[in-house]
Amino acid sequence: MSENQDNAFLEESSSTRLDRPLTVLALVYWLFILSYAIWLWLPRPRFTVLFVGGSMLVFVLNEATKSLAVDDRRDLVFLSIVGAFTAIATAYIAIFFWQLFYIRPGVSFPHEYALAVGLVLTVMYLSYRSFGLAFVFVAVLALLYGLGGGYIPGMFGHSGLRPTRLLDVLVLNIGGFFGSISRIIAAWVALFLLYTGLVRAYGAFELILRGVMIAAVKFRSGVAQFAVLASMIIGSINGSPSANAAMTGSFTIPMMKDSGMPGQVAGGVEATASSGGQVMPPVMGAAAFVMASLLGITYFDVLIAGLIPALIFVVTVAVGVHYATLRNTPEGLSPEIDWEAEEFRTGGELAWDALKFLIPFCVLVFTLGVLQWTVVTSAMMTVFAQLLTGFSFPLIESIYDEHSSQGLGTVFREVVGETIDGARYGAIILAPIGIIIALINGIVDIIQASGLPGALTLALMDLTGGSLLLAAVISMVICILLGMGMPSVAAYTVVAILVAPTFVEAFLVPELAAHYFVFYSAVLSFITPPIATAAVVSSGIAGSDFWETCFAAIRISIVLFVLPIVFLFNPILLVGGLALETLLVTVIVLFGGVAITHGVNYAHSVGPNRYTDGTVRTVFVALGLVIMVYPDVTVSAGALAVASAMFLVQYLTEIQASVARLLGRATS
Repeated sequence: MSENQDNAFLEESSSTRLDRPLTVLALVYWLFILSYAIWLWLPRPRFTVLFVGGSMLVFVLNEATKSLAVDDRRDLVFLSIVGAFTAIATAYIAIFFWQLFYIRPGVSFPHEYALAVGLVLTVMYLSYRSFGLAFVFVAVLALLYGLGGGYIPGMFGHSGLRPTRLLDVLVLNIGGFFGSISRIIAAWVALFLLYTGLVRAYGAFELILRGVMIAAVKFRSGVAQFAVLASMIIGSINGSPSANAAMTGSFTIPMMKDSGMPGQVAGGVEATASSGGQVMPPVMGAAAFVMASLLGITYFDVLIAGLIPALIFVVTVAVGVHYATLRNTPEGLSPEIDWEAEEFRTGGELAWDALKFLIPFCVLVFTLGVLQWTVVTSAMMTVFAQLLTGFSFPLIESIYDEHSSQGLGTVFREVVGETIDGARYGAIILAPIGIIIALINGIVDIIQASGLPGALTLALMDLTGGSLLLAAVISMVICILLGMGMPSVAAYTVVAILVAPTFVEAFLVPELAAHYFVFYSAVLSFITPPIATAAVVSSGIAGSDFWETCFAAIRISIVLFVLPIVFLFNPILLVGGLALETLLVTVIVLFGGVAITHGVNYAHSVGPNRYTDGTVRTVFVALGLVIMVYPDVTVSAGALAVASAMFLVQYLTEIQASVARLLGRATS
């Protein structure tokens, strides 16, 4: 089920004549990336040129398979022209790299400027096909701002960039589309998408499905809780909430619906989990590596800083999901599972299956966190570990399984096929990310050349009057708007350049706290209307209303809208290490998040009417906000005591009401 729906999301056609060329291109693409990781045989800027060009070609060929499947010949011809131009432009820049980058930067020939114009239009067009008009509109505004800065009055005006200078910045100086952020994606992040493809191909999702089945018959909210856990784990290494929602949601959402949960709530749970996975260490949707590079600190520092916020988010979402299950599903109803149709696996065999994926994941954590190897080396070792376990485990099982009817040759051929499928899938997922990152890198270079981040800082200070809270709320809205429709790493990159400097320079917030603020704020765009890409995919799978699905997701993940502000007022959560004060603040903030989640999601009414219930909910939310955000521990602890007392009274009242109902039934 999951594979079919996932393929539907990617709009692939396995029966077209272009499938084999696409598979071959994907394999060459990954061999090129792996060869660079092993030998570093090219300068990274030159490698990035070929990486971006390869991403564009993979995307074009994948789009062509869709057009061929529906016999859209006009689109096929157009894509052929785009693909041919992409290959020519990439080859030219790669061949003349030394001249463009070292010998004559800023001095280009007319035909090179024509080539650059074509490449700008191509990248923007492919970004439109990947992610729609939202970010292309932002890109057009950035280009107009770069060209017309001299006509803008006030603090946002600048001297303006000549068209030739703009093309140098975007393409011909081997910056822009091929700049520092694209280089990070090419060298650091790309291999994690190969890892994702292999994990999927070797059956991780089928293993998760079995876990969901077991949880479904063990716990009332087991299906939804396991769906959250599975989606967060996969989402952490995926980097695209919408793609993650398609992969895991294709089987978790039907399971939740079978357990009695309404479609909009099931979709909301999946959208929350897929989006929340982007903030989960150790990978954090690949944004952790970009953050480390931008801040000039180690990846391990970013990882440690992200542990406490992730813990708070996971616990509060688990509470919200539990309440959503109690509120929306009939007691005692479990999903209908045809156990006879499932291949029987003993506990030991399931553990063996899990070990196939656990070993590479431990390699990733150990090499990055303990040995502190480079990201390139760690990612490469993780991929090799997954290849090793993916091949060896089925072969070993085939040798020692007395009931197996397949020979080693058959099993080996099956694993080779799975590996090729995983590589193809990983390339298809990575290609649009590489394209949008290239466009973003170009926009970032234009913005930095114009001095816009400094002007934006001054404007926010004037607008907010120096109020950190007001600046945080306004900036959060900006981050949500700028992050709409993009992968998490792309969304973070934009807001890190534009918004984070405001809090560092104007409010003296620690850099790490400022960057986590904009990162978490950008993640909100995946569940916040009107774009909400994770909710779009989840509602499509659930067959539910988009707006109702967004509302359900926001309700469950309500604490995610508060955590970014907490980072600004309590940066000790991120920069305090594991000191006693940090742990105390963590406990207080965690219970504040639980209070907010309880107030918004609690399943039963405590009062005689809805107005009393609404008042109690509002008080819980208000107390939770004070507990989480207020920087004075004494005030936060007092609010926590009040909230705890209210919860105890509410709990005892519910018990009393339940006993009264039971006695009433017994009497009748």
